[in-house]
Amino acid sequence: MKIKFTKEEKNWILYDVGNSAFTLLVTTIMPLYFNSLAAAGGVSEVDYLAWWGYAASISTLLVAFLGPIVGTASDTDGYRKPMFAGFVIVGAIFCIMLGLVKQWMLFLVLFVLAKSAYSTSLVIYDSMLSDVTTEDRYSNVSSQGYAWGYIGSCVPFVLSLVLVLFHSGIGITMGTAMLCAFLINAVWWVGFSIPLLKVYKQKNYVNKTDRPALMDSFRRIRKTLSHIKDHKGIFLFLLAFFFYIDGVYTIIDMATAYGSALGLDSTALLLALLVTQIVAFPFAIIFGKLASKKKTSTLISICIFAYLCIALFAITLASEWQFWVLAVCVGMFQGGIQALSRAYFTKIIPSEQSGEYFGLYDICGKGAAFLGTFLVSFVAQLTNSTQLGVGAISFMFVIGFILFRKAAKVNADIAD
Repeated sequence: MKIKFTKEEKNWILYDVGNSAFTLLVTTIMPLYFNSLAAAGGVSEVDYLAWWGYAASISTLLVAFLGPIVGTASDTDGYRKPMFAGFVIVGAIFCIMLGLVKQWMLFLVLFVLAKSAYSTSLVIYDSMLSDVTTEDRYSNVSSQGYAWGYIGSCVPFVLSLVLVLFHSGIGITMGTAMLCAFLINAVWWVGFSIPLLKVYKQKNYVNKTDRPALMDSFRRIRKTLSHIKDHKGIFLFLLAFFFYIDGVYTIIDMATAYGSALGLDSTALLLALLVTQIVAFPFAIIFGKLASKKKTSTLISICIFAYLCIALFAITLASEWQFWVLAVCVGMFQGGIQALSRAYFTKIIPSEQSGEYFGLYDICGKGAAFLGTFLVSFVAQLTNSTQLGVGAISFMFVIGFILFRKAAKVNADIAD
């Protein structure tokens, strides 16, 4: 039976279309542009991959610090919408500024700021899920968000790609083409946030107190952390999520940089990653529909195991056709593991504290990705092998799988 989505659900899904454009930019064109800036500055290919990884790590550490504070503050009655809008606008401004700089280190600084604002906006966005839909629709709505985000982000990506690849034929410089690309993605991001901001109403919240919002946020975080081990199901899931999603985000963040460091053709890399987005669209929807028939925990377990196989395959990567295979495989499971994890977590937490808990979720997710990117960078430099660097993240999926199966047993009554 075809599911009809409400206006609130549709507009929440639309924001995934908007913010995914920035994600695709970060994982495709941006690393290649940074590579050219770094090469012009005398940075070697191995060091280029390392510097990009370190920048991604710094960004995720910032989000690990900001996420719980921002998320907890956004739980307060009337705070969620304006805080969300603020981070979207700030992130878009830094995105545009990336097109104005030519020095590689300054570019990395702006990248860290833009990505931190973007990731913090997602902490609030994820916590909105329980406000825009009902529990029985979490998995489907969450999956639709990722699915349409993948396919929708292809529009600004293709426009940006045309500008970058054919800038000389159009009669503009590479620098101007990149500025236009950053501007297109920033406008796309902000534009698709407007429908959500128009209809969103915060239904689950914590009442305001006489204490300043920042002080109250720290108090609530301290209280939650002191009792988190008492909620065994939540604690085990977050621990498992820390490991397996770390590997997922590391692959997303460093795929283009990895292929570029191996000397693969830039155009082929970008087209392969475009295929990833196209493949991810139907598979994210498929996983969302399967969640109504199969246990969510079973589907997440399948995705974790698939990513373990992908990480091991990446060790053997040496030619262009292998990168294409890798891109298709990632597309098959990327949306499923992200969407189902978000929906699963929404089911096991108190709805009125969703921002606070999604702040912790982000620490164990994007905030924990510093470990994966750092591990890739460190092992790559230590062994002088990018393949071994990427292969090292397979350990994350093994640990994550074991811990998640334990969490699934504890949460069986409320999550499946």
